[in-house]
Parts: sequence; structure tokens; C-alpha cells
Amino acid sequence: MTDIDQIDRQILRVLSRDGRISNLALAEQVGLSPSACLRRVSALERSGVIAGYRAVLSPEKTGIGFVAYVTVGLSQHTKPAQEAFERAISRSPEVRECHNITGSVEYLLRVEAADLAAYKHFHTEVLGVLPQVNAITSYVVMGSPKDERA
Repeated sequence: MTDIDQIDRQILRVLSRDGRISNLALAEQVGLSPSACLRRVSALERSGVIAGYRAVLSPEKTGIGFVAYVTVGLSQHTKPAQEAFERAISRSPEVRECHNITGSVEYLLRVEAADLAAYKHFHTEVLGVLPQVNAITSYVVMGSPKDERA
């Protein structure tokens, strides 16, 4: 485990909001010299605290008009059933996130589609035909007042 102090936490907060900020601007925001700031960012990258940088895409401009969180229950609670489900889901571009969770179902998916018709096709023709799937519940996103995913 890497020791993260308050300055590192400030750096991480700023970078999580703006991964393309210049080192000079980042240094100014966290009160360091540019060279000290660059050393800290490099150390955070080397240690794996910063695992990478991503672009935040506009759903509207990339053709995504429909988002749903979907819970999936499996018909068998075995490792082979989970692995088969995970392999199938990894091939589905509509599934942007897949989480193995605790509770009454095994998985929580974040699904993005062009529209309701495209989601229905995914639900019926992709997810619904998987032999491991026993139950599907969809929660349609109507708005996202807070979304800090990168």
C-alpha cells in the first residue's frame, strides 16, 4: 500500500476532475513547484495509484440516448456459470460496466444504448438468451445529478 498524504490527495482530486491539466496549473492548484508536482504525479503513476487516464465522452454526441442499470440473477451459483456469463458480457459493447455483487442477484450492469428499441434488442436477443441468466431487472436512468465516473 502506498502512503498517500494530503498533497497527494489534492493532486488526485484535481486530476480526477481534469486529467489533461498541465503540470504547471496542477502545481499552482496544489501549492507545489512544477518539478515537485511532476515527481509526485510520476510516483503516483509508478505505484499504480494512478492507473491511467480516460476521456469523458458525451453520450449525446456518441449516439447514446438510453442508459439503464440492470441486475442479473443466474440460474446456477457455480464458478463455471459465472465465468460463462462474464465471457458473454465482455463481448457486449452495450455493457459499459459489469459488477459481481452480493445480495439476491449476482451482477449489476450499466448498459448504454442508442434508444429504447436498441436496449430492448440487447435485453431480449443478447442478455435474455444467455443460458446462465435466470432473472433480469432493469432500472432506467432518467437523469444523473451527480456522475463522477471518468
